[in-house]
Amino acid sequence: MADETRQFIDADLSGARFVRSDLSGVVMRAVELQGADLDAPWLFEGDGVLRVNGVDVVPLVEAELNRRFPGRADRRATDPDGLRAAWAALERTWAATLDRVAAMPPGTTDVSVDGEWSFAQTLRHLVMATDTWLRGAILEVAEPYHPIGQPNAEYETDGYDLSVFMTGTPPYAEVLEARAGRVALVRGYLATVTADDLAAVRRNPWGPEHPETVLSCLHTILQEEWEHHRYAVRDLDALKA
Repeated sequence: MADETRQFIDADLSGARFVRSDLSGVVMRAVELQGADLDAPWLFEGDGVLRVNGVDVVPLVEAELNRRFPGRADRRATDPDGLRAAWAALERTWAATLDRVAAMPPGTTDVSVDGEWSFAQTLRHLVMATDTWLRGAILEVAEPYHPIGQPNAEYETDGYDLSVFMTGTPPYAEVLEARAGRVALVRGYLATVTADDLAAVRRNPWGPEHPETVLSCLHTILQEEWEHHRYAVRDLDALKA
């Protein structure tokens, strides 16, 4: 049961699902975790620590993800050449995944697994991420968003103008076209970016009072790409199974 200090003693939370929940600092003792599935995309930021039986597993998880996804380790590159190489590796990874999806049964791209975004919605979200951090933050385009972009659910409670984005399910071919255009946009920007460009200061699109550098904006794009690719292949594996 739980008291006012939020202690759970002899509580049965088996099968519970926590979505967009803050569990930082949670302490678990003598718990059953067989079959538990934790997904914390920000685990690797800052001084993130996750101890299991006294062992910080964050470095182990990081190393395993880098092994599974060649090129992921380069997402924190800090110089122009490193960023160009990081993006090239990411493009190769996504190209292989797009080929995999093309060989799957028709309609696969619009199937949701456990209420998560479909593959098409994931691509649409990455269109929005590129528009937010490259077109909006770095290039300072006044109206950066492609209508096919997929916003996060929390924007509905942040007063975000959802009228910018289309409703319904667009044809997958249109999603691919928009996505290819944004991938080419990042590639084109990185082709000529300089060290001085990377140090330039920009406004955080979600918190204008917090300054960003062009480099940190690019790191956010790379992080979004790798995390959503991980989600996408996780769900594709589930569909195949």
